[in-house]
Amino acid sequence: MSRANSLQMDQLTDSAYYILLALLSPKHGYAIMKEIEELTEGEVKIGPATLYTLIKKMQETGYILLDDDKDERRKTYRVTEKGRAIVVSEVQRRLRMAQHGRLVLQSIEEESKDG
Repeated sequence: MSRANSLQMDQLTDSAYYILLALLSPKHGYAIMKEIEELTEGEVKIGPATLYTLIKKMQETGYILLDDDKDERRKTYRVTEKGRAIVVSEVQRRLRMAQHGRLVLQSIEEESKDG
């Protein structure tokens, strides 16, 4: 699946996934980037170009909204109910993926012990 179609198919890229997780509470762009970096202990860093490209796409798909904010210097975004539902679905999907990986690794380990 191409990245362009991933949001339309309700599967998120890693970057989109982390952005939506960060937006479960409203934030502006810099706070989103910091939240992701802190959450992942520096393993994932999202730059401004990726962030704002994905924010625009997720606004178009109805996953996030721009909050009405008095501070014109900082735009604050928040997740919609549709966005929250996709986050829940995506967490469940990724847990299943991790379980599949665990099963395959266990199978290989058992084969190497028997072999």
